Amino acid sequence: MAIMLTEAAARHVSRYMERRGKGLGLRLGVKTTGCSGLAYKLEYADELQPEDVQFQSHGVTVLVDPKSLVYIDGTELDFVREGLNEGFKFNNPNVKSECGCGESFKV
Repeated sequence: MAIMLTEAAARHVSRYMERRGKGLGLRLGVKTTGCSGLAYKLEYADELQPEDVQFQSHGVTVLVDPKSLVYIDGTELDFVREGLNEGFKFNNPNVKSECGCGESFKV
């Protein structure tokens, strides 16, 4: 089981946590929503929860709850810039389909 960050994503997370002045790492999960069923949740974590599964990637701690891990195991999180837009991109090998707007997915 693993969640990985690209170097670009790790740099972005590290810079943001430095500006925040605090933070343990990045919390990644899923929630039920959207037209395809699941959507990613992404937030900065300031504390460890007892059920968290921890991963290290390029010096960044990634925390995932066990229920979400089933849907995102093997995911690589990238940070991309396309024209004037920038943001995280999820490369999840478990995804079977995505909605047209790209906000939700199905496994």
